[in-house]
Amino acid sequence: MPYRFQPATDFCLSGEAPHRVLVFSGNRLLVRTDSQGIALPLRDELAALDLEPDIRLHLGSIETRCYCCWRLGAAPDLPAKISLAGLRSLHRVLGEEEFHIAGYALHLLTWIADNRHCGRCGNRMILEKGDRALSCPVCGHLLYPRISPAIIVAITSGNRLLLARSGRFPQKRMFSVIAGYVEPGETLEDCVRREVREEVGLRLRNIRYFGSQSWPFSGSLMVGFTAEQAGGEITVDGREILEAGWFAADQLPEIPGKISIARQLIDWFVDTYS
Repeated sequence: MPYRFQPATDFCLSGEAPHRVLVFSGNRLLVRTDSQGIALPLRDELAALDLEPDIRLHLGSIETRCYCCWRLGAAPDLPAKISLAGLRSLHRVLGEEEFHIAGYALHLLTWIADNRHCGRCGNRMILEKGDRALSCPVCGHLLYPRISPAIIVAITSGNRLLLARSGRFPQKRMFSVIAGYVEPGETLEDCVRREVREEVGLRLRNIRYFGSQSWPFSGSLMVGFTAEQAGGEITVDGREILEAGWFAADQLPEIPGKISIARQLIDWFVDTYS
């Protein structure tokens, strides 16, 4: 969907009172739970909590609604009906637009927390006025938010889809498509070929662009592709990939939820080959 959100020209908070404040502790977001369900706390409710954020950012706006975000240095003591929830669990609760803004906020807060000091001279970094950046007041080093590109690919062989189980979560039986980070010097297509060769031992043909998704949980831009098997046999290393196989559209194992482009690729396969 086309998001209406307009990022602020810089991250410094102005005197304008925001309509929405997204409050994070780590990667968990502060929410209110009542008879109407789960929602972001209202401004007055936040004021009553007397929170002490160590990072405050102006995010931007949707029409006349202004958004900002806070990061708390430590998890606070919270009253009844106010709690912290993992952002992934709030996808349907917040709706597409506010979930997108919350992901943008989490990406920025993590980037700032990871770059509190200048990587060149070691002095404290500050928010740059008039730009979406951090700057060093001593040596002038300017640092913009980092985005790590990664590929994700749905590989077909006839009317079957390759799905694999990751070694990062050895106890989970969830299967997904192949993904990996782009290395220096690689094109996206080179990365698709290398990751698939390394992880499952296959050669590919007809690599085609599918779509992309910002993934704030790892600061990534996921770039999706489809491809066909051109040769090779499935070979897993038992460490990064524990298990992989070919699956028909009506015989899929447990797969990721609707939040991810991985699921979009799998849904594309089901729609195409059912």
